[in-house]
Amino acid sequence: MIKVLVATDKPFAPIAVKGIREIIEARGYELALLEKYTSREELIAAVADADALIVRSDKITGDVIDAAKRLKVVVRAGAGYDNIDLVACSARDVVVMNTPGQNANAVAELALGLMVYMARNFYNGTSGSELKGKKLGLHAYGNVGQNVGRVARGFGMEVYAFDPYMTDEQIKLAGAIPVHSVEELYSTCRYVSLHVPATAETRRSINRDLLQRMPPDAVLVNTARKEIIDEEGLARLMEERPDFSYITDVAPDSTLFSKFTGRYYATPKKMGAQTGEANVNAGLAAARQIVNFIEKGDKRFKVN
Repeated sequence: MIKVLVATDKPFAPIAVKGIREIIEARGYELALLEKYTSREELIAAVADADALIVRSDKITGDVIDAAKRLKVVVRAGAGYDNIDLVACSARDVVVMNTPGQNANAVAELALGLMVYMARNFYNGTSGSELKGKKLGLHAYGNVGQNVGRVARGFGMEVYAFDPYMTDEQIKLAGAIPVHSVEELYSTCRYVSLHVPATAETRRSINRDLLQRMPPDAVLVNTARKEIIDEEGLARLMEERPDFSYITDVAPDSTLFSKFTGRYYATPKKMGAQTGEANVNAGLAAARQIVNFIEKGDKRFKVN
């Protein structure tokens, strides 16, 4: 019997687990749950006889893959997949997929919520500013970026986008004004929202030289990944520019930023995808992708 393991340090909502179970067991497969585990040893033991694995932000490293002798597919319920060792999976012919778009609206609403929170001075009762009429730059214009643009247009913002994998026409059709370099994006927009993955090319690419191009009263919004920011360079820029603000959902080094009172805010933990709707959407998508892979060889969302 095919065994599907759901291994989640931060568990899916019960309704999502119920839906995953219904999808998996309807095909005659076995579903196993490992929730709120406290050690790597528990995870390594649980994957030993799993044919398929669903995870969230759980770290699937080489030792986990080595222990999973029957493993054929891993699905990350979410967009980012830098928590999975793609090289180790490829060496074992294990297919890795993500579930793009399932969390996109949740992340987009958080990004705009953070912008409003900053613009209104953390709701401290003093006079703030409005988002209407401000220029918002979207660094990458995939599922999340397009949803951020959609919500931002509802606020009356001017939405610009840079994405080297899209044509001008595609960007326009998706509702944004295309720009042709990151330098142009940052020079043009008072607000910039980051939606790039953490890769060898993007790590620490959001640096002081790029950020200093932003106009007065600039706001950087990061609901993507910590690793893409050169945090030391950003902190140095904020020392130099008292008009520059940073709001984030990725737990930066607080010792670098906590002194910037009124210009910096970080959520207590990464929560972009933490809505009931996104939780269910990503979990059910992961289950369906596993079924389609096992029964049809469907690798549509393969990332390795």
